Amino acid sequence: MAVSEEVLEHALDLFRGLGPIRTGRMFSGVALYVEDDVMFAMIASSGTIYMKSDDETGARYREAGSEPFTYSRANGERMVTSLMTLPDSAADDPDEAADWARLSLGPARAAAEKKRAEKARKAARTARG
Repeated sequence: MAVSEEVLEHALDLFRGLGPIRTGRMFSGVALYVEDDVMFAMIASSGTIYMKSDDETGARYREAGSEPFTYSRANGERMVTSLMTLPDSAADDPDEAADWARLSLGPARAAAEKKRAEKARKAARTARG
């Protein structure tokens, strides 16, 4: 099931204060990006909004009642990601949603930088032959 246009527009409205947002596919949902390659949130096919976190920010999300995004691998192993649900109190409050998104930007930028570095290392290895 894909993310509905209505759910996507609602999420974009919630995070409009962050500036231009680019979308892309992620799992069966939609990833939300700022600064070109910084994925700070994902909308699952269920319509649930998940926010990027790390150990520190994840604790703050859990304190607000958030749950992690999980999925099952083909072998049945349950995987827990660094994505946490947007707290219920922010679901219809653009100011609060933007605050949570700003909290997620630190881990999101770190993940993007790690991905860029890995890509550069791979390109360097390929160039060396």
